[in-house]
Amino acid sequence: MTLRWEAFLDRVQERGEYDTADEAEHVARVVLALLGAHLVGQVRADLAARLPETLALVLLNPLAATEPLTPDRFVRATAAWIEGATETTAVWDIGAVLSTAADAAAAELMDRILLQLPPGYDLLFGRPHAGHRP
Repeated sequence: MTLRWEAFLDRVQERGEYDTADEAEHVARVVLALLGAHLVGQVRADLAARLPETLALVLLNPLAATEPLTPDRFVRATAAWIEGATETTAVWDIGAVLSTAADAAAAELMDRILLQLPPGYDLLFGRPHAGHRP
């Protein structure tokens, strides 16, 4: 099921407690561009198919990644791309976007996404698995 643009941003705005849809959109673009740099092949295409078209294009045309980022480094990179963000607020921003993306993805797709990412991303998606809690 593909989420409509408004529905996706409404969920991100609500979860992130942003004042405006523009703020939610900016955060969604940053987080999905960083995530897209770490997903490849059919997994990235399958997730993009579940996102609104504009955000799917962000995921499919990501920032260039030279190496996989650990969850901590992903948080730091997100903070660096969002004006005024700290690592603490970046975790909040990431959670708002990735939990919404996870809701759009089926459980099987989320399993494939998490297999491509370093350990610990399940927490960023709001999907902690048994035995992975720090």
